[in-house]
Amino acid sequence: MDPRARVIGLVLALGGLMVTIDTTVALVAVPAIVADLDSTLPAVQWVTTAYLLGVVAVIPLAGWAANRYGARRVYVTALAVFTLASVLAGLAWDAASLTAFRVLQGLGGGLLNPVGSAIGLRAVPREARGRLMSLLGLPVVIGPVLGPPLAGWLVDDASWRWVFLVNAPIGVAAVLLCARLLPAQPPTDRAPVDWPGLGLLSGGAVLVVLGCSRIGETGSLTWTAGTALGAGVLLVAASAVRALRVPAPLVDLRLLRHRPLAAGLVVLVCFGAAYFGSLAVLPVFVQGVRGDPALLAGTLTIPMALAVGLTLQVATRLVDRVPPRRIVLTGVTLGLLGSLALLATTTADAGYPLVVAAAVVLGIGSGATLMPTMTVAVRDLEGADTPRGTTLLSLLQQGASAIGVAVVATTLTVLVSARVPALAAAGEGGLAGMLALDPAARAALAPELAAAVGGSYAVAAVLMALAALAAVVGLPRTAPAPRPHRPDPLKL
Repeated sequence: MDPRARVIGLVLALGGLMVTIDTTVALVAVPAIVADLDSTLPAVQWVTTAYLLGVVAVIPLAGWAANRYGARRVYVTALAVFTLASVLAGLAWDAASLTAFRVLQGLGGGLLNPVGSAIGLRAVPREARGRLMSLLGLPVVIGPVLGPPLAGWLVDDASWRWVFLVNAPIGVAAVLLCARLLPAQPPTDRAPVDWPGLGLLSGGAVLVVLGCSRIGETGSLTWTAGTALGAGVLLVAASAVRALRVPAPLVDLRLLRHRPLAAGLVVLVCFGAAYFGSLAVLPVFVQGVRGDPALLAGTLTIPMALAVGLTLQVATRLVDRVPPRRIVLTGVTLGLLGSLALLATTTADAGYPLVVAAAVVLGIGSGATLMPTMTVAVRDLEGADTPRGTTLLSLLQQGASAIGVAVVATTLTVLVSARVPALAAAGEGGLAGMLALDPAARAALAPELAAAVGGSYAVAAVLMALAALAAVVGLPRTAPAPRPHRPDPLKL
């Protein structure tokens, strides 16, 4: 890449880093928020859910907004909204106001990934887009490692409010840098927004994520969660039918005729659901089966986070030189092996080094799969199709993450209740009872509990096998052939 393209990638990574850190630190701050606002845990858990709902509600607008108003203008505006909402969240006076400001944060943060990816992809030729995307993946390296310790320090030595207020100086710097250094991309499409399509798709996506989030929290399919999930699926299906009939849909499903994009979406949905769903299992194993503190559970995930980030940097760059199917298939295979290894090592008497080693294998597989697949899926899109493609990827990836967490949580609940029926009476399908066990009772039930919790990794293994099949069938078999780069007129 030329120096200007590298600067563009690093500036975009700064915005992504702010969002990634904010997501990780918000989870750490929940107990302090409950105490300071004199609220309840269920009420404050909406702090996380509200952000996710804001994200999925606004993602369908990303491609249309970038083409209608210019990608740089949309990106800088989204950064400003996210920064302002962060300050408001830090000044929240109760759980309700904090939830509202987190929704606003999601509305800003939800545009950053698809619009930022579109800006970066337009800045370089096709054969250099893997290297550019590796820069956009830097937040994945830094965020999960820096976020939790930063949050712990802020919560312990200052206040949970600084978890959000710290975004203010970073956000202002990011806004100024992006406004100055990102390439101008004037509007290319004056088509009005498809309001009926927006209502169907955003409403459906919000209901699907809401239903899945409720299932993930309780570990069971309640009437409320089932109703939201069913209504959401119907609305999303109706939006898909409409998208194929109107001339200017918000999410252009006609792009699925592009085989790498279609295959990449299947890989991302299956692998993403498996990976993000499995992330919820290890903390339950550490605290519920082994009875160790949450701090240890968080510490054990750091090697996996580092493996994800470092592998992502190497694998995404290799997409420019090596046949993509070879890279992604290697990543999915390692992810499958890591899931099977976790299934085998999460036993009552297994040592943590073995569990961490298995998690690292899973992390390497994730780093070699997610960002490389996204790069291959949208690498050949040009012009106005680029933001439309990145919008479609972001929307399905968020949905897959929520669905994966819900499926794994439900499987976990079912297995715990089946293995230890007495715990089901403790509420929440046995999970609450498992976490509340005294040391002696936990030690007596450890083999059954370990088999139940570890068994949920089987779901991830099945989904990763499906992702491997999609990679074999649909991803390109050859590396990209270099060709002269003609500057994108949209960025001049």
